[in-house]
Amino acid sequence: MPDKEIRILHIDNEKSWRGGQQQAFYLHQGLTEKNIFSLFICNSNSAIQNRLEEQKLPVKIVNMLGEIDLIAAYKISKICKIEKINIIQAHSGHALTIALLAKLFYRKVKLIGVRRVDFHIKKNFFSKWKYNSNLLNKIICVSEAIKNVLINDNIAGSKLLTIHDGIDINRFSNFQFSPDLKKSYNIPLENIVVGTVAAFVGHKDYPNLINAAKIVCNRINNVTFLALGDGELKTDMENLVSQLNINHKFIFAGFKNNVGEHLKIFNIFVMSSKLEGLGTSILDAQSVGLPIVATSAGGIPEIILDNKNGILVEPKNPQKLAEALIDLINDKK
Repeated sequence: MPDKEIRILHIDNEKSWRGGQQQAFYLHQGLTEKNIFSLFICNSNSAIQNRLEEQKLPVKIVNMLGEIDLIAAYKISKICKIEKINIIQAHSGHALTIALLAKLFYRKVKLIGVRRVDFHIKKNFFSKWKYNSNLLNKIICVSEAIKNVLINDNIAGSKLLTIHDGIDINRFSNFQFSPDLKKSYNIPLENIVVGTVAAFVGHKDYPNLINAAKIVCNRINNVTFLALGDGELKTDMENLVSQLNINHKFIFAGFKNNVGEHLKIFNIFVMSSKLEGLGTSILDAQSVGLPIVATSAGGIPEIILDNKNGILVEPKNPQKLAEALIDLINDKK
């Protein structure tokens, strides 16, 4: 569309704030700052609604009740018509379904989906239709690993485009180390803090990290693990930490808006995933100069080169993860 004004509509139906919402926010903000017409559709009382309204970015509320919501899709199609939208970008799998339905009502748009996870597409007819539909013009993959998974799932390579996620490298530049924040968690000031920022969901593989933490704590006294995030498996992971008797060494901080302050009290950043689209929390950790230990899952090796800008270990191997952390903790330089 070189001869047309770009008028783009973003759809995100998630209530919580995770990496995908941060990336959608960055894109919407960047387009708006460049005076490109950009409008965001989200659910009411969602985290991204609050963030967009705080920053006075263009947003409309359409409540999307589940993945197949014809009423929401019709409302979105009407907005597209009124606002003369020519591109819809769907920022999650469920948002893509609603966008496909909206395009049935209003065909004058190009539809772009974003794939942020390296899971295989479900084998049912509906999932296959969704990603192979002629209504879907392009799928942005945030890593080559995701692109390869989709190709293996028989999605046409011509439909796929890899665009790695990016971050604002100055986002946390004004934060300083806070002894008071460290004390608030009852972490001794002399302790090494091994931190992570990850939701408590299956593919982040917290059991891998927690079992590695047990091995590390058996070998090193002055170390504390600090996990930022929330999710459905958090209680199970708290129980696992209790079973391993490392409650005093593994702290669950919950979801935090002040990630920058916490990164400044970390000494090492760790990511223990068994599946990972890219890992933007690793990029955030790199932006403040933290050494990284991560698994070689999904797109992580596209941003971490082993023994160059971090240490990579195989997924689902607590012993290897622990050994890498111990080596780094003992390396004073």
